[in-house]
Amino acid sequence: MPTPFTPDTFDEHYKKLKNSAGATLGYPLQLAEADDYLPKKLHFYMTTKNHNRRRFLSNAMMTIAAGEFAMMGFSETKTGKIGIGGENQVKKRTNNSFETIKQVNAGVLNVGYAEAGGDNLPVVILLHGWPYDIHSFVDVSPLLVSAGYRVIIPYQRGYGTTRFLSGETIRNGQQSTFAMDTIALMDALGIKKATIAGFDWGARTACIMAALWPERCNAIVSVSGYLIINREANALPLPPKGELGWWYQYYFATERGRAGYDKYRYDFAKLIWTIASPKWHFDDDTFNRSAESFNNRDHVEIVIHNYRWRLSLANGEAQYDDLEIKLAKGPVITVPAITIASDFDGAAVDGKGYAKKFSGKYSHQILKDIGHNVPQEDPQAFAQAIIEVDRF
Repeated sequence: MPTPFTPDTFDEHYKKLKNSAGATLGYPLQLAEADDYLPKKLHFYMTTKNHNRRRFLSNAMMTIAAGEFAMMGFSETKTGKIGIGGENQVKKRTNNSFETIKQVNAGVLNVGYAEAGGDNLPVVILLHGWPYDIHSFVDVSPLLVSAGYRVIIPYQRGYGTTRFLSGETIRNGQQSTFAMDTIALMDALGIKKATIAGFDWGARTACIMAALWPERCNAIVSVSGYLIINREANALPLPPKGELGWWYQYYFATERGRAGYDKYRYDFAKLIWTIASPKWHFDDDTFNRSAESFNNRDHVEIVIHNYRWRLSLANGEAQYDDLEIKLAKGPVITVPAITIASDFDGAAVDGKGYAKKFSGKYSHQILKDIGHNVPQEDPQAFAQAIIEVDRF
């Protein structure tokens, strides 16, 4: 019989895990006996100055989570990462949805968000982009919880159950508002500091937060690198092939584009998913689960304003001018950071074009055969990047 997992036997189990880290799943799965105790004890070990023990525990928890995924129908990919059996199929995803969506007043919003993990654990905030939603992280969250984190995943303004508190508030989609929303959410939840990770709009928000409020960021993970917008630079024309990739932004610049997106928002989003991730064969259930969030009454207005603002076709709000002036200068990010590139990034996949924007501890990762929606296409790699940057 194995030794029961209790507070008094934690060190004994720790030593066994350390000596059998590469063993089969039989022993790690005994940790299920400690569901009520492990998170608190794990937090103590992960926040201690004993970095070797902290590093081991992070890896151990990821191994346990990966093992549980394997027991549920996951298989090893050729790269050795935990993935879906077959060519990035999604029909066997382990988590169909989040059980509960919480709501909290934060700044100008009532924010809808998913939460997992204990209250006293290190916090990770996961930020989605367009046209996606919180379900991009539905398979990332359990991996992070298993590694000892509290995970917060908010609907951005204009998505899901997030609502403006006042009908008088301008439906503003300029870049700094999303960072302000996240800071307000942290304040509302009593979170002083967190690791911020995201893709698309969410990656830009992570970069902005790290640049303007480094004291609130432990570290960041940003898909596609340094995404802070300089509108003057954005006004410069690209070669025709480059411009083709941004066709939807030019479409949104027209009233026909606004009306078309409003009328065909599901079809539009599905097209973007397919173009941005050609090797990700998502099914209808996966898409429809996220598409529901586009029914938010402010969704179209936020999306259209965001892309028109980028092209200097719409104004922002004066209260954000000082922030935008700082961002236009391309501030260097000093907090620890990992950037992730994928097939979506094309010629910029090596990250050399923005590496100098990160002056702190930094690493760049490249994922093969993965598109734009990195956390949903390769949740293991995304979760591992978060855990790695937290060790920097």
